Amino acid sequence: MSLKTLEILEQIKALTADETSALVKQIEATFNVDSSIPKLIRIDKPELDENQPQIQTEFDVLLVSVPADKKIALLKVIRTITGLGLKEAKDFVDSLPQVVQTQLNQEAAQTLKQQLEAAGAVVTLE
Repeated sequence: MSLKTLEILEQIKALTADETSALVKQIEATFNVDSSIPKLIRIDKPELDENQPQIQTEFDVLLVSVPADKKIALLKVIRTITGLGLKEAKDFVDSLPQVVQTQLNQEAAQTLKQQLEAAGAVVTLE
């Protein structure tokens, strides 16, 4: 800072609160500026077109049903996919419909669906 600026700063430090407030108002009026805290700016999100379909990016794999003759093969697949024990996998398959996995991307959900269908299950993606 220059010597002149430092002298002005020292003079301002010596002012009372009322004198400082009056000085700020005078500076604002003289130089046509506003020293108040800036207002928050509201930014509107672009409105979604309700006619445009939304693209689903996450899928849940839902095991709907299993034929009785395919149950054992499906138990093996469910145990591999979920890491469940034999009893837990049996309970899982006995209480259909059940969600096998949630929030998968489309490729992973399709792969899982194909594995389950290869074992004879009826599967949907939600």
